[in-house]
Amino acid sequence: MIHEIINPDIFSGCNIKAFFTTKALSGDLKTVSKISGVSLKNIYLPIQKHTNRVMVFDNDFEPRIADAVVTGQKGILVGVQVADCVPILMYDKEKKVIAAVHAGWRGTAAEILKKTIKIFFDKFYSSPSDILIAIGPSIKWCCYGVGYEAIEAVQKATGKGDYFMTKGGKYCLDLPAANKYQAITLGINPENIWMSDECTFCLPEKYYSYRYAKGTAERQYGFIGIPN
Repeated sequence: MIHEIINPDIFSGCNIKAFFTTKALSGDLKTVSKISGVSLKNIYLPIQKHTNRVMVFDNDFEPRIADAVVTGQKGILVGVQVADCVPILMYDKEKKVIAAVHAGWRGTAAEILKKTIKIFFDKFYSSPSDILIAIGPSIKWCCYGVGYEAIEAVQKATGKGDYFMTKGGKYCLDLPAANKYQAITLGINPENIWMSDECTFCLPEKYYSYRYAKGTAERQYGFIGIPN
């Protein structure tokens, strides 16, 4: 049996709701509401366009274009949708600030996670040692062949690290690892970063994969919220 949600243990003991969904839950936000205890009207998803735009949510539920949402508001659930791209959840355990981030290769190259972390620093005065990060299931380098331009762009944003390789004459990119390296370069403790070991392409029975399905409108989610 495939469980509907995955609870990253990096958030164990924290008074937050944080989880990644699987194909078993599909796009059913009513079930998300039931699981989280947050009413449907208090669930917020941005309009994702593979940008590096980070929005600070201030109780305005009007959908806006962004690929990351940051907030200190209680009683809501913020999330992102993915089907191979990387869903990332963040929590500052001292300042009580959360974020949900969508990072495809374009967003990773445009430093979407680094930009989100910097908003924690600049707007909420977060300390790197207080930030916990969960990097959810996504496509990994075993299944993610890309052109050199993608490798070059991500490398420019990330710097040195073990997040790409050549296999059979092709370039393979590990987006979750690249995002982990980006977080570490901003002072996040590696021990404060949880990373799923599951590849969405390798597990089509469990996750939606855009590449595996050769295009799909279905998505899984990453959600995080602070209870009232």
